[in-house]
Amino acid sequence: MVMVSLMIGAKTWAWLASGSASMLGSLTDSLMDITATAMSFLVLGYALRPADDDHRFGHGKAEALAGLGQAAFIAGSGCLLAFHGIERLFNPIQLSHSLLGVWVSIFAIACTLVIVFVQNKVVKYTDSIAIKADSVHYKGDLILNAAVLLAILLAYYGVLYADPVFAIGVAGYLLYNSWDIARDSADHLMDKELPDDEKQSIFDIARAHADVHGVHDIRTRQGGKVKFIQMHLELDDHLSLIRAHNVADEVEAMLKERFESEVDILIHLDPLSVLVKPSPTHKTDTSF
Repeated sequence: MVMVSLMIGAKTWAWLASGSASMLGSLTDSLMDITATAMSFLVLGYALRPADDDHRFGHGKAEALAGLGQAAFIAGSGCLLAFHGIERLFNPIQLSHSLLGVWVSIFAIACTLVIVFVQNKVVKYTDSIAIKADSVHYKGDLILNAAVLLAILLAYYGVLYADPVFAIGVAGYLLYNSWDIARDSADHLMDKELPDDEKQSIFDIARAHADVHGVHDIRTRQGGKVKFIQMHLELDDHLSLIRAHNVADEVEAMLKERFESEVDILIHLDPLSVLVKPSPTHKTDTSF
Protein backbone atom coordinates (compact mmCIF):
# COMPACT_ATOMS: atom_id res chain seq x y z
CA MET A 1 0.00 0.00 0.00
CA VAL A 2 2.84 2.41 0.86
CA MET A 3 4.66 1.81 -2.43
CA VAL A 4 1.49 2.24 -4.50
CA SER A 5 0.61 5.44 -2.59
CA LEU A 6 4.04 6.86 -3.43
CA MET A 7 3.53 6.02 -7.10
CA ILE A 8 0.10 7.66 -7.12
CA GLY A 9 1.52 10.85 -5.61
CA ALA A 10 4.40 10.97 -8.12
CA LYS A 11 2.18 10.20 -11.12
CA THR A 12 -0.39 12.83 -10.08
CA TRP A 13 2.40 15.41 -9.91
CA ALA A 14 3.74 14.37 -13.32
CA TRP A 15 0.30 14.36 -14.96
CA LEU A 16 -0.66 17.81 -13.62
CA ALA A 17 2.71 19.22 -14.68
CA SER A 18 2.86 17.65 -18.16
CA GLY A 19 -0.76 17.06 -19.16
CA SER A 20 0.22 13.65 -20.57
CA ALA A 21 -2.73 11.40 -21.42
CA SER A 22 -0.57 8.29 -21.14
CA MET A 23 0.60 9.40 -17.67
CA LEU A 24 -3.07 9.86 -16.76
CA GLY A 25 -3.60 6.27 -17.91
CA SER A 26 -0.75 5.07 -15.73
CA LEU A 27 -2.16 7.08 -12.80
CA THR A 28 -5.59 5.53 -13.39
CA ASP A 29 -4.06 2.07 -13.35
CA SER A 30 -2.27 2.82 -10.05
CA LEU A 31 -5.56 4.03 -8.56
CA MET A 32 -7.08 0.72 -9.65
CA ASP A 33 -4.14 -1.09 -8.06
CA ILE A 34 -4.54 0.53 -4.65
CA THR A 35 -8.30 -0.04 -4.76
CA ALA A 36 -7.82 -3.70 -5.63
CA THR A 37 -5.10 -4.11 -2.99
CA ALA A 38 -7.23 -2.49 -0.29
CA MET A 39 -10.23 -4.58 -1.28
CA SER A 40 -8.13 -7.75 -1.28
CA PHE A 41 -6.80 -6.91 2.18
CA LEU A 42 -10.29 -6.40 3.57
CA VAL A 43 -11.88 -9.36 1.79
CA LEU A 44 -9.08 -11.82 2.54
CA GLY A 45 -9.63 -11.35 6.27
CA TYR A 46 -13.22 -12.50 5.77
CA ALA A 47 -12.50 -15.16 3.11
CA LEU A 48 -9.90 -16.89 5.33
CA ARG A 49 -12.30 -17.33 8.23
CA PRO A 50 -12.93 -20.98 9.05
CA ALA A 51 -16.29 -22.56 8.30
CA ASP A 52 -19.06 -21.78 10.78
CA ASP A 53 -22.68 -22.82 11.35
CA ASP A 54 -23.97 -20.41 8.69
CA HIS A 55 -21.21 -21.05 6.14
CA ARG A 56 -20.39 -24.75 6.34
CA PHE A 57 -18.22 -24.62 3.20
CA GLY A 58 -16.20 -21.64 4.43
CA HIS A 59 -16.12 -18.04 3.21
CA GLY A 60 -13.79 -18.43 0.21
CA LYS A 61 -16.26 -17.13 -2.39
CA ALA A 62 -15.98 -13.67 -0.86
CA GLU A 63 -12.79 -13.31 -2.94
CA ALA A 64 -14.74 -13.93 -6.15
CA LEU A 65 -17.44 -11.42 -5.21
CA ALA A 66 -14.75 -8.80 -4.57
CA GLY A 67 -13.19 -9.69 -7.92
CA LEU A 68 -16.42 -8.89 -9.78
CA GLY A 69 -16.54 -5.50 -8.07
CA GLN A 70 -12.94 -4.81 -9.04
CA ALA A 71 -13.61 -5.83 -12.64
CA ALA A 72 -16.55 -3.42 -12.97
CA PHE A 73 -14.54 -0.55 -11.47
CA ILE A 74 -11.53 -1.18 -13.72
CA ALA A 75 -13.71 -1.48 -16.85
CA GLY A 76 -15.39 1.86 -16.15
CA SER A 77 -12.03 3.58 -15.68
CA GLY A 78 -10.71 2.01 -18.89
CA CYS A 79 -13.65 3.36 -20.88
CA LEU A 80 -13.18 6.90 -19.50
CA LEU A 81 -9.47 6.79 -20.31
CA ALA A 82 -10.21 5.57 -23.86
CA PHE A 83 -12.57 8.52 -24.42
CA HIS A 84 -9.88 10.91 -23.15
CA GLY A 85 -7.25 9.36 -25.43
CA ILE A 86 -9.54 9.59 -28.48
CA GLU A 87 -10.22 13.25 -27.73
CA ARG A 88 -6.46 13.90 -27.59
CA LEU A 89 -6.04 12.19 -30.96
CA PHE A 90 -8.19 14.88 -32.53
CA ASN A 91 -6.73 17.66 -30.39
CA PRO A 92 -3.06 16.82 -29.72
CA ILE A 93 -1.06 19.09 -27.42
CA GLN A 94 2.64 19.65 -26.79
CA LEU A 95 3.62 18.13 -23.45
CA SER A 96 5.42 20.22 -20.87
CA HIS A 97 7.87 18.99 -18.22
CA SER A 98 8.37 15.77 -20.17
CA LEU A 99 11.54 14.84 -18.28
CA LEU A 100 9.55 14.83 -15.04
CA GLY A 101 7.28 12.16 -16.57
CA VAL A 102 10.34 10.16 -17.58
CA TRP A 103 11.77 10.10 -14.06
CA VAL A 104 8.38 9.32 -12.53
CA SER A 105 7.97 6.35 -14.90
CA ILE A 106 11.40 5.03 -13.91
CA PHE A 107 10.47 5.45 -10.24
CA ALA A 108 7.17 3.58 -10.85
CA ILE A 109 9.01 0.68 -12.50
CA ALA A 110 11.35 0.38 -9.50
CA CYS A 111 8.45 0.45 -7.02
CA THR A 112 6.54 -2.17 -9.02
CA LEU A 113 9.53 -4.50 -8.99
CA VAL A 114 9.62 -4.31 -5.19
CA ILE A 115 5.88 -5.03 -4.95
CA VAL A 116 6.09 -8.06 -7.28
CA PHE A 117 9.04 -9.46 -5.30
CA VAL A 118 7.13 -9.21 -1.99
CA GLN A 119 3.93 -10.68 -3.48
CA ASN A 120 5.78 -13.68 -4.90
CA LYS A 121 7.10 -14.41 -1.40
CA VAL A 122 3.58 -14.17 0.07
CA VAL A 123 2.01 -16.39 -2.60
CA LYS A 124 4.51 -19.18 -1.80
CA TYR A 125 3.19 -19.29 1.78
CA THR A 126 -0.54 -18.57 1.31
CA ASP A 127 -1.45 -19.75 -2.24
CA SER A 128 -4.06 -16.96 -2.21
CA ILE A 129 -6.00 -16.52 -5.46
CA ALA A 130 -6.53 -12.83 -4.75
CA ILE A 131 -2.83 -12.15 -4.22
CA LYS A 132 -1.89 -14.25 -7.26
CA ALA A 133 -4.25 -12.16 -9.41
CA ASP A 134 -2.88 -8.95 -7.88
CA SER A 135 0.68 -10.09 -8.60
CA VAL A 136 -0.11 -10.88 -12.25
CA HIS A 137 -1.61 -7.41 -12.60
CA TYR A 138 1.49 -5.73 -11.16
CA LYS A 139 3.73 -7.73 -13.50
CA GLY A 140 1.70 -6.31 -16.37
CA ASP A 141 2.23 -2.85 -14.88
CA LEU A 142 5.95 -3.21 -15.57
CA ILE A 143 5.16 -3.28 -19.30
CA LEU A 144 2.60 -0.50 -18.89
CA ASN A 145 5.05 1.86 -17.14
CA ALA A 146 7.71 1.12 -19.76
CA ALA A 147 5.15 1.97 -22.49
CA VAL A 148 4.29 5.28 -20.79
CA LEU A 149 8.00 6.07 -20.56
CA LEU A 150 8.36 5.45 -24.31
CA ALA A 151 5.26 7.54 -25.11
CA ILE A 152 6.57 10.54 -23.17
CA LEU A 153 10.00 10.28 -24.81
CA LEU A 154 8.42 10.15 -28.29
CA ALA A 155 6.19 13.13 -27.47
CA TYR A 156 9.26 15.02 -26.21
CA TYR A 157 10.87 14.54 -29.62
CA GLY A 158 7.80 15.82 -31.45
CA VAL A 159 5.69 12.70 -32.04
CA LEU A 160 2.54 14.24 -30.54
CA TYR A 161 0.24 11.36 -31.43
CA ALA A 162 2.30 8.89 -29.40
CA ASP A 163 0.83 10.11 -26.10
CA PRO A 164 -2.90 9.62 -26.93
CA VAL A 165 -2.20 6.37 -28.82
CA PHE A 166 -0.44 4.91 -25.80
CA ALA A 167 -3.26 6.17 -23.56
CA ILE A 168 -5.77 4.23 -25.67
CA GLY A 169 -3.45 1.21 -25.44
CA VAL A 170 -3.45 1.49 -21.64
CA ALA A 171 -7.25 1.67 -21.72
CA GLY A 172 -7.32 -1.54 -23.73
CA TYR A 173 -4.99 -3.13 -21.20
CA LEU A 174 -7.33 -2.13 -18.34
CA LEU A 175 -10.36 -3.52 -20.17
CA TYR A 176 -8.54 -6.80 -20.87
CA ASN A 177 -7.60 -7.11 -17.20
CA SER A 178 -11.15 -6.38 -16.07
CA TRP A 179 -12.46 -9.14 -18.36
CA ASP A 180 -9.83 -11.58 -17.07
CA ILE A 181 -10.68 -10.82 -13.42
CA ALA A 182 -14.44 -11.05 -14.08
CA ARG A 183 -14.06 -14.39 -15.87
CA ASP A 184 -11.98 -15.95 -13.08
CA SER A 185 -14.38 -14.63 -10.44
CA ALA A 186 -17.38 -16.00 -12.32
CA ASP A 187 -15.71 -19.41 -12.63
CA HIS A 188 -15.35 -19.61 -8.84
CA LEU A 189 -18.91 -18.42 -8.20
CA MET A 190 -20.30 -20.90 -10.74
CA ASP A 191 -18.31 -23.82 -9.22
CA LYS A 192 -16.28 -24.51 -12.34
CA GLU A 193 -14.48 -27.86 -12.30
CA LEU A 194 -10.76 -28.00 -11.54
CA PRO A 195 -8.45 -28.24 -14.60
CA ASP A 196 -8.47 -31.59 -16.43
CA ASP A 197 -4.90 -32.41 -15.44
CA GLU A 198 -5.78 -32.06 -11.76
CA LYS A 199 -8.89 -34.21 -12.19
CA GLN A 200 -6.85 -36.85 -13.99
CA SER A 201 -4.35 -36.76 -11.13
CA ILE A 202 -7.19 -37.26 -8.63
CA PHE A 203 -8.44 -40.28 -10.58
CA ASP A 204 -4.96 -41.80 -10.92
CA ILE A 205 -4.18 -41.42 -7.21
CA ALA A 206 -7.48 -42.96 -6.09
CA ARG A 207 -7.28 -45.78 -8.62
CA ALA A 208 -3.70 -46.60 -7.55
CA HIS A 209 -4.91 -47.91 -4.18
CA ALA A 210 -4.75 -51.70 -4.10
CA ASP A 211 -8.30 -52.13 -2.75
CA VAL A 212 -9.95 -49.69 -5.18
CA HIS A 213 -11.43 -51.46 -8.24
CA GLY A 214 -12.74 -48.32 -9.91
CA VAL A 215 -13.52 -44.63 -9.48
CA HIS A 216 -16.49 -42.72 -10.87
CA ASP A 217 -18.56 -39.56 -10.53
CA ILE A 218 -15.65 -37.31 -9.62
CA ARG A 219 -16.86 -33.78 -8.98
CA THR A 220 -14.63 -30.83 -8.13
CA ARG A 221 -14.77 -27.10 -7.49
CA GLN A 222 -12.78 -24.41 -5.74
CA GLY A 223 -13.89 -21.81 -3.19
CA GLY A 224 -11.14 -19.36 -2.25
CA LYS A 225 -8.03 -21.38 -1.48
CA VAL A 226 -9.99 -24.57 -0.70
CA LYS A 227 -10.42 -27.27 -3.36
CA PHE A 228 -13.50 -29.46 -2.94
CA ILE A 229 -13.39 -33.04 -4.27
CA GLN A 230 -16.18 -35.63 -4.33
CA MET A 231 -15.95 -39.16 -5.75
CA HIS A 232 -17.27 -42.72 -5.59
CA LEU A 233 -14.86 -45.59 -4.92
CA GLU A 234 -15.73 -49.10 -6.11
CA LEU A 235 -14.73 -51.71 -3.50
CA ASP A 236 -15.00 -55.47 -3.09
CA ASP A 237 -18.31 -56.66 -1.58
CA HIS A 238 -16.58 -58.65 1.13
CA LEU A 239 -14.53 -55.86 2.67
CA SER A 240 -15.48 -55.21 6.27
CA LEU A 241 -16.98 -51.82 7.10
CA ILE A 242 -13.92 -50.83 9.09
CA ARG A 243 -11.58 -51.80 6.20
CA ALA A 244 -13.70 -49.88 3.68
CA HIS A 245 -13.57 -46.88 5.99
CA ASN A 246 -9.78 -47.18 6.21
CA VAL A 247 -9.48 -47.37 2.43
CA ALA A 248 -11.37 -44.09 2.11
CA ASP A 249 -9.10 -42.49 4.74
CA GLU A 250 -5.99 -43.73 2.94
CA VAL A 251 -7.16 -42.39 -0.42
CA GLU A 252 -8.00 -39.07 1.23
CA ALA A 253 -4.51 -38.88 2.77
CA MET A 254 -2.93 -39.62 -0.63
CA LEU A 255 -4.92 -36.82 -2.25
CA LYS A 256 -4.07 -34.31 0.47
CA GLU A 257 -0.40 -35.13 0.01
CA ARG A 258 -0.72 -34.39 -3.72
CA PHE A 259 -2.29 -30.93 -3.36
CA GLU A 260 -0.40 -28.12 -1.68
CA SER A 261 -3.53 -26.05 -1.00
CA GLU A 262 -6.27 -26.92 1.47
CA VAL A 263 -8.52 -29.74 0.27
CA ASP A 264 -12.02 -30.78 1.38
CA ILE A 265 -12.74 -34.39 0.29
CA LEU A 266 -15.99 -36.35 0.37
CA ILE A 267 -15.85 -40.05 -0.63
CA HIS A 268 -18.79 -42.38 -1.21
CA LEU A 269 -18.13 -46.14 -1.11
CA ASP A 270 -19.87 -48.47 -3.59
CA PRO A 271 -19.80 -52.32 -3.40
CA LEU A 272 -19.08 -53.74 -6.84
CA SER A 273 -22.25 -55.86 -6.88
CA VAL A 274 -24.60 -52.85 -6.60
CA LEU A 275 -23.13 -51.05 -9.59
CA VAL A 276 -25.60 -51.17 -12.46
CA LYS A 277 -25.16 -49.96 -16.02
CA PRO A 278 -23.02 -46.80 -15.85
CA SER A 279 -24.75 -43.48 -16.17
CA PRO A 280 -23.43 -40.90 -18.70
CA THR A 281 -21.33 -39.40 -15.89
CA HIS A 282 -20.08 -42.78 -14.65
CA LYS A 283 -16.39 -43.08 -15.51
CA THR A 284 -14.16 -45.85 -14.35
CA ASP A 285 -10.70 -47.25 -15.07
CA THR A 286 -9.99 -45.32 -18.26
CA SER A 287 -10.22 -41.66 -17.25
CA PHE A 288 -11.36 -39.34 -14.49
